[in-house]
Amino acid sequence: MLAPVARAKVEISTWEEALRHVRARSTDIRIAAATVQRAEAQQRVALAGALPSLTGQAGYTHNLIIRDLVQPTGLGPSGQIQTKTVPTPQPDFVTGQLVAQQPILALRAWYAIGTAGVAEDAARLTFDDAKRQIALSVANAIVGVVTAERIAELNRIGLVNALARLALTTRKANLGGATGLDVVRSRQDVEVARATLVAGDESLRQAREALGLVLGIPEQVGVPPTVDISGLEKDARSSCKPANAIDERPDIAALRTRVEVAHRGVNDVKYQFAPTVNLQSTLSSSAKAFDFTPINPAIPNTLWNVGAVLSVPLWEGGARYGNLRDAHAQEDIALQNLEAGRRTATIQVTQARRGVTVGEDRLRVATAARDLAAETDRLTRLGYQEGRGTSLELVAAAQALRESEIQLALREFELVKARVAAVLALATCPW
Repeated sequence: MLAPVARAKVEISTWEEALRHVRARSTDIRIAAATVQRAEAQQRVALAGALPSLTGQAGYTHNLIIRDLVQPTGLGPSGQIQTKTVPTPQPDFVTGQLVAQQPILALRAWYAIGTAGVAEDAARLTFDDAKRQIALSVANAIVGVVTAERIAELNRIGLVNALARLALTTRKANLGGATGLDVVRSRQDVEVARATLVAGDESLRQAREALGLVLGIPEQVGVPPTVDISGLEKDARSSCKPANAIDERPDIAALRTRVEVAHRGVNDVKYQFAPTVNLQSTLSSSAKAFDFTPINPAIPNTLWNVGAVLSVPLWEGGARYGNLRDAHAQEDIALQNLEAGRRTATIQVTQARRGVTVGEDRLRVATAARDLAAETDRLTRLGYQEGRGTSLELVAAAQALRESEIQLALREFELVKARVAAVLALATCPW
């Protein structure tokens, strides 16, 4: 059990290497990028509503019920009227037409183009905030792995010391200076150290797996011992730029843009009450199905017309009024989400900045506690060797030292996390 946990097959040594993995494999990044692509596509759809459209149609018709009509065709040589039988309607005929349409007055369609552009801006801001959140997650995961590595190392040192105390107690018992109870207490301390070691090793494996998931790698990802964990703050500053105010943070800017989208949604419903004018042109042709001769010689085979169509919405059951109420409600929801987001972001920034000071204070306290625990353990062991003190005091001092060592390691890495969080709490990440 004193052998350390095997190194992970995949290790990252720099911040840029971690970001490369994120760009290439992160599902969150891909989802956010696909959201931007959807917004771009919706803007193109909105633009299509103001551009010309061309529709082609072709059809074949077979009439099941027809009747024969006798039509005069002229006078014969003897002055008699000549006739022919014509089936009516034509039993089989084909038709084809092209319909071109250009909106001339389409207020709602024109307005929708601007709305789609604002929605695209909101999607891009959400993408930027996703990168900020992922950067924070990567930094926390890296610190988590380094912390778990350090705690696993301390647990092994604690087990070595517990075994040394057991050997000391056993030697004293053999010389008659300790009782069987002293030996049992030392053995209990060894088993406690072993249990702590097992739990710490599993926490290390889970921390590596958490880092792998953040990077998009479905396996354990480690950090080499040579990595400079204190440089994470500098790396975070190099990849993310500080924002000047809360409203410039990407998530808040996205919420503010969504308020604008919701407001434009209200105006969009109002434009549903406006009339529309479309310029329409139709080119059509029809002929008999098999010989393509004119159906009626008196009418041209091909027709072409141009016209303007005015559409005035009068009454549709009140749906537009319901849509207007719904749009006002959505605008109010967006405003409340923006206000809630601002409040949350303000507290997050305040807590992140205060967290650095708190982390420094906790580190000083943990350092002093570790020093006192180490001195207490040294004096207790020295006194026990000289025949003063009990095994209970020896074990208690050892356990207090192990706990203080772990707490000191946790406070050191918590301070690193707090500094990174303070950098990213109010930042934009254009990587």
